[in-house]
Amino acid sequence: MTQASPIGPELFEFLDDLARNNQREWFHANKPRYEQDVREPALDLIEQLAVPLRRSAPMLNAVAKRSGGSLLRIHRDTRFSKDKTPYKTNVGISIRHQADNNIHAPGIYIHFSVEECLVAAGCWRPHRETLAAVRRAIDADPRAWHRARDAKRFRESFQFSGESLKTSPRDYPKDHPEIIDLRRIDFIAVSKLTQGDVTRADAVSRIIGLIRDAKPLMRFLCGAIDVPY
Repeated sequence: MTQASPIGPELFEFLDDLARNNQREWFHANKPRYEQDVREPALDLIEQLAVPLRRSAPMLNAVAKRSGGSLLRIHRDTRFSKDKTPYKTNVGISIRHQADNNIHAPGIYIHFSVEECLVAAGCWRPHRETLAAVRRAIDADPRAWHRARDAKRFRESFQFSGESLKTSPRDYPKDHPEIIDLRRIDFIAVSKLTQGDVTRADAVSRIIGLIRDAKPLMRFLCGAIDVPY
């Protein structure tokens, strides 16, 4: 029997209310609701993902901890932002590669908000050395890159997202046959979900299936920086 999704519609109802009442006083008054409807279900989801991930992607760590694990803080860092609202209006889950505990390394990101739900795979804003290594790998073996980029199940599930340079990167001519991909700043692919997908009984298996579909991209990116996947 398929286990019920830990994520219920109450999570989205809380996020919607938070978006309209993004103040510390309101959040503190509604913190028990946040714990019950948002944080605990998200931690339950992470815990349910951990076991199948050990089989399908053992290099990824799904850590169900209240702080310092895969669940990202709901508090916003407002130090350098004009937007001083104190809380994020989304749930963010970062499943990181065991070789690098940095959110910019190849990994999986799961996002739930009223506006959109998604699973993303790859590198968002990779460090300069990582980005250079990925570009070198594409340049050195474009056929391997094409096999990863154009893998059937991957392309059926994901679309590339993120930003690209407007000009060619240093050391690569503008007429390079792989210039469109070499110009990428982000090597990230996104699979969109609906709130219904997230709250259905098969939500965990759906997310695990997407992570499996992302394997060609993840394997190429990890190979480029010489870590296993």
